[in-house]
Amino acid sequence: MLKEDLGQVRLSRKIDRVLITIVALGWAFFQLSLPRLVILDSLTIRAVHLAFAVALTFLAFPLLKGRDKDIPGIHSKGHVPLMDYLLALVGVVAVLYIILNWDAVAARAGRPTPFDVVVGIAVILVVLETARRGIGLPMVVLAIVFTVYAFLGPYMPGFLAYRGVSLTKYMSQIVLSSEGIYGIPLDVSATTVYLFVMFGALLERLGAGKFFNDLAISLLGRYIGGPAKASVVSSGLSGLVSGSSIANVVTTGTFTIPLMKKVGYPAKTAAATEVAASTNGQLMPPIMGAAAFIIAEYLAISYFDVIRAAFLPAFISYIALFYIVHLEATKLGMKGLPAEDTPKFWNVLKNGFYHLIPLFMLIYELAVLRHSPNLSVFNAILLVVAILILRQIVEAVRRKESVWKWLWAGIKDLSDGMISGSRNMITVALATATAGIIVGIVNMGIGSMIVQIVEALSLGNIFLLLFITGVVSLIIGMGLPTTATYIVMASITVPVIVQLGGDMGLVIPAIAAHLFCFYFGILADDTPPVGLAAYAAAAIAESDPIATGIKGFIYDLRTAVIPFMFVFNAELLLVDISNGWQILLIWVTAILGVLAFTNVVQGWFLVRTKWYEIILLLAAAGLFFLPGRAATMVGLDQSLRYLMYLPGIAIYGGIYLLQTLRRGPNKPAAVVAAA
Repeated sequence: MLKEDLGQVRLSRKIDRVLITIVALGWAFFQLSLPRLVILDSLTIRAVHLAFAVALTFLAFPLLKGRDKDIPGIHSKGHVPLMDYLLALVGVVAVLYIILNWDAVAARAGRPTPFDVVVGIAVILVVLETARRGIGLPMVVLAIVFTVYAFLGPYMPGFLAYRGVSLTKYMSQIVLSSEGIYGIPLDVSATTVYLFVMFGALLERLGAGKFFNDLAISLLGRYIGGPAKASVVSSGLSGLVSGSSIANVVTTGTFTIPLMKKVGYPAKTAAATEVAASTNGQLMPPIMGAAAFIIAEYLAISYFDVIRAAFLPAFISYIALFYIVHLEATKLGMKGLPAEDTPKFWNVLKNGFYHLIPLFMLIYELAVLRHSPNLSVFNAILLVVAILILRQIVEAVRRKESVWKWLWAGIKDLSDGMISGSRNMITVALATATAGIIVGIVNMGIGSMIVQIVEALSLGNIFLLLFITGVVSLIIGMGLPTTATYIVMASITVPVIVQLGGDMGLVIPAIAAHLFCFYFGILADDTPPVGLAAYAAAAIAESDPIATGIKGFIYDLRTAVIPFMFVFNAELLLVDISNGWQILLIWVTAILGVLAFTNVVQGWFLVRTKWYEIILLLAAAGLFFLPGRAATMVGLDQSLRYLMYLPGIAIYGGIYLLQTLRRGPNKPAAVVAAA
């Protein structure tokens, strides 16, 4: 199990296995002690958190990923060489230097000694090297580019010129303060994200992934395109706790992709459906790939306010995907799974209802009791542990076997879950630390320069700026984790989006700009040619990864349009909305809007859409999504903006009736499509 959780093969020696296990479990126990047992200052928590990630990376990831042949003492894929042990030790000491010498460092703030500078260089090299091993080269290159620009700014031409920074200022900001590597992103990773990732890992160890999948298939498997619909639902449920599109693919896709192929979905379509569903898992609160917590910290608002704003866009995105797979199944004339392949709903629920209890408790703690996220998830973790142990005892009694034997198996499951949680956190911790370098540089004054550059590239046009932001997010997201992509893009573009919107008379809430960056960072996971989620799904489906990525990206166009809508209509994020009837109206019309847009993307409603129907459907989607702008265009007061829903309903209903007549009674979809 250790080998599977760490995803590496450097476990051939017992000493390596023992030490890696100790580090992974030590990290887990440290994080679990913070909500209730241990009180530490935030800088100490961040440094220790990063130290564990650094140590585990050097121990688990080889120096050269593509080289199988050993280099004695330097590189090996089968065991941990001496150099990596030394690097782990040096890395931990360097990362902890700031807290081991904090009084002295703080006393000479802004005036680092030569030794401080040497240690600072070591910390940066350690962070970049571990990021290279654990995440990949693109993140490292991006941090280096920003660093080079910080120093060479005075020598840059024209509008790229910048006053530059000195080595002492750079070190003081990036390494010897809480504004760079040890900044807010790492703090969120250390105080909150780890516990949510641990919660997901323990739930998975409890068997929640299979339960969610079986539950979805039992509900939807027998209907048209049932396995694909089940994939959407099970990926959404898994996304509640996993926060990782790739983890979602390999967890739920292992079951759903073969079932989709069984009922007639082409391999590429089956894989693309799973990719789109799993990618959207990161949109679903409460985890959202760590973004929800970082947004809350950046904007100084409550975590509950973030997930309240993020829930409707995520929900309608899943509704649209559910509709897509239904349309695809209708086009292909598919049927559902046979009865013998569809588990009984009540049997599934009866045998696995306990998987839902920790989720309900987490939601109750967050939404009703309004406890902090870290305390809420800590209590939910305790409940998962209690359920796992109780299940082992019940199973031992039922089988009339030794209780201690089953308890020991339960403890083993717990330790495996903790190791898995630590493994999953490596990329998050390293991504937030490396992104801290970029954020720190931006905050040294480069931010204003970048704002001017981005504004110049966008020609002062908010629409062009949003398009550029989306494209750049997709490009850099091909090589970065979604959390890192969001942090980088939010640091650069959020101020410009808000400012340019104001210049154009648009009030764009900061949370809308943050979520815009986050959405497009997520979409990079299935964007060819690098989309990792697409590669994972293609491997399961035995389809072409590039074709799978293209198909998945087409499915995700309905997700790509949603950020543009809530930037220009903050009501979709429920900003300043508290009336229950108004919330219901916004929800219903948002669903109609995303369905109309899905009909456009798929070229299908009840039958194949005509060119003029596509234009009308786009108009209907615009009326549903942007009633305020539509009201302005026709000269209505904003207080009457909701009247614009009426022509949208009329258009959508009219096309439905028109296609009903064109389809005719009992006419197969395939015949209409051919016509």
